[in-house]
Amino acid sequence: MLNEKIAIVTGAASGIGLAVSQNLAQAGAKVVMVDINQPLLQQEAQRLHAAYTVADLSKRADCKAVVDYAVEQFGSVDILVNVAGIQTISPIADFPEDRWDLMLNLMLTAPFLLTKYSWRYMQQNRWGRVINLNSIHGLVASEFKSAYVSAKHGLAGFTKTAALEGGEYGITVNSICPAYVRTPLVDKQIADQAKHHGISEQEVISKIMLQKAAVKRLIEPAEIGEFVKFLCSNAASSISGANLSIDGGWTAG
Repeated sequence: MLNEKIAIVTGAASGIGLAVSQNLAQAGAKVVMVDINQPLLQQEAQRLHAAYTVADLSKRADCKAVVDYAVEQFGSVDILVNVAGIQTISPIADFPEDRWDLMLNLMLTAPFLLTKYSWRYMQQNRWGRVINLNSIHGLVASEFKSAYVSAKHGLAGFTKTAALEGGEYGITVNSICPAYVRTPLVDKQIADQAKHHGISEQEVISKIMLQKAAVKRLIEPAEIGEFVKFLCSNAASSISGANLSIDGGWTAG
């Protein structure tokens, strides 16, 4: 389905990024896996027979180096999947300012830069797919997550703008807005909240994380990987500028 397409996937060493890398590789794409965790990235890339490069995407030079590496290896870029992200939970009054800068750089500026640097190759190919791993927090807010919610709302707007600019070149741009996905990032949140509230981790999942959802289970990374693969297919060529919920009915009420 994606034979000979060149895909860059960030946050690729674990969780959603790894699942996306697996699905695109299985569909025939040549995948460049990107992460800051060198040992884990190398291990997973070797397992998938994928190319990889270590990068700190909060740094502009590293974002450019990622695209340059993909072009050096394979000659172009067709697919960009922006997954890398982090979380900090804190009241606004106490929110660390350097953490705010880091989160906005990683989750909003880096997707912009990676798209910017990949864009001309997609234009030349008259075909491209940019998929931003957003969040339900790109559509609604939660207290104590000001930087995360701000970055994700910004990403939703950037997705729409890029879609408008990309249409004439056959480039589609979408974001996926999941509720809680079973990833190392969420596992840490579960543990932290269990400690904070003095309840079990299972109670955190059922009473806090899934309280607003109709489907009472965490989303699996493989489900996101399949969704990304679909959005890269020709069957999805008319889907662009969308912030697509996969939230177990979170926003239905």
